[in-house]
Amino acid sequence: MKPAPPPKPQYSWLAFAAAIGFLAGMMVMAAVVTIFPSGAGKTATPAVEAAATPTERFDVKPTGRDEPRPFTPPAEPPSAVPSMSANPLEDLKSRNLTLPVLGIKRQDLRDTFNESRGGTRRHEALDVLAPRHTPVLAVEDGTIAKLFTSNAGGITIYQFDPTKTYCYYYAHLERYADGLKEGQSVKRGEVLGYVGTTGNAPRDTPHLHFAIFKLSDEKRWWEGTPIDPYSVLR
Repeated sequence: MKPAPPPKPQYSWLAFAAAIGFLAGMMVMAAVVTIFPSGAGKTATPAVEAAATPTERFDVKPTGRDEPRPFTPPAEPPSAVPSMSANPLEDLKSRNLTLPVLGIKRQDLRDTFNESRGGTRRHEALDVLAPRHTPVLAVEDGTIAKLFTSNAGGITIYQFDPTKTYCYYYAHLERYADGLKEGQSVKRGEVLGYVGTTGNAPRDTPHLHFAIFKLSDEKRWWEGTPIDPYSVLR
């Protein structure tokens, strides 16, 4: 009996496949070296770096449609401050000022602006007769510029109009309204004080001495050009 032939190797085909794969790999590497001769050994690094630096990928200038619009502040509401004309008398007439004493009608007013006082000076104001303690009213919105007591005017109030162009002067008051103070904003028709006879007013003739003057550029409460209140209110 002949001896059995030795078994044929079972792994020769694996060695052949490995050789083919090795040759293919060498060919790929050769191609890479040929195309990128200075970076053949760093093919994976750029991908990692690109992922770590997103600004390099998104550094794109916005189109005109995407550019931010400049901020425009909202328009302010129109001011309620009265307008001023070149003629102070016409300007004040257009404001339709409230009468400064409660219960007095316009037809009851008497022009005393040009009357003399003390024999040497012009009155330059309007006397409004009323019972003692009658409320004295703000003729317009404004600010209390000064509360002052003098020998002539007695207990007085100086009120600036909203534009600080004119000053309204209330004198011979019996007293101020409760809580009234300098710098206070007041509204048209608000009670400022009460009719009296303080100062040089006759004790048996309570009345309000009311004056208007156009302020100087310095805006001093005691200084200005007199304007006839009767012509304004009547």
